Amino acid sequence: MSSEFASRKLLSPEREKLIIDSLAGGIRTIAELSARLGVSEATVRRDLQSLEERRLVRRVHGGAEPVRRGGAGELLFNEKASLHAAEKELIAERALDFIQDNDAIFLDGGSTVLALARKLKQRKNLTVVTNSLMAASELMETHHRLILLGGEFRARSRTLVGPLTSRVLESLAIHTAFLGTMGFTIENGISTSDPNEAYTKELVMKRAEQVILLADSSKLGTPSLATSGSIEDIDALVTDNDVSDEFIAKLAKKHIDVFRTGDKPEKI
Repeated sequence: MSSEFASRKLLSPEREKLIIDSLAGGIRTIAELSARLGVSEATVRRDLQSLEERRLVRRVHGGAEPVRRGGAGELLFNEKASLHAAEKELIAERALDFIQDNDAIFLDGGSTVLALARKLKQRKNLTVVTNSLMAASELMETHHRLILLGGEFRARSRTLVGPLTSRVLESLAIHTAFLGTMGFTIENGISTSDPNEAYTKELVMKRAEQVILLADSSKLGTPSLATSGSIEDIDALVTDNDVSDEFIAKLAKKHIDVFRTGDKPEKI
């Protein structure tokens, strides 16, 4: 069985990532996935069953299609956290390079930003502003100063969002904001499935001296329902090594720096 990955046996998490990446363009048959991964159709069926149970794909007759983000189709927080977990961990480690002791930072909701929150014990005397209850839970036992935004609780992302968040944000000066996203395109910048969440992200981008987007490559080029601000509000993108050179070149024209997990650490 020929395959572009035939040089070695793929592990289950590797196969699942490749399946999800393959489905980004739409429905794929089991035969197509089997040929690409170089595994049996029975193995593909088992992987698809596992992915469907976690609501990461949807099986159809003879194949599978991606679960569309947006609205009721948005994954739950724990489900999103399990997707591209290794890449998110590396992105968070890379993002930590941009945080110095005594900084005032903002942490957005999202599983990649949560991975960064878990690494902040390596810094001292931070002021951390966040609308993420998950990030707050990680930081409440640390020595960092923690400021929570008020707002409407959004259960799916476990964040506080909406117009009420402006009352706190407008009184704060934030050095660096770290944002996650559901979608990111050259044309419209970051986007999410919830307008209230998009509104709060936009407020944060207006208050921060610099905005760093943390997003694995599966988010790039994919829009979601509600946009936040414009692409000009973003200063840098931290992503994995699968981002294309073409995409990086387009961002450079927008004056957005790209930092990949395999790059040598460098302050922006």
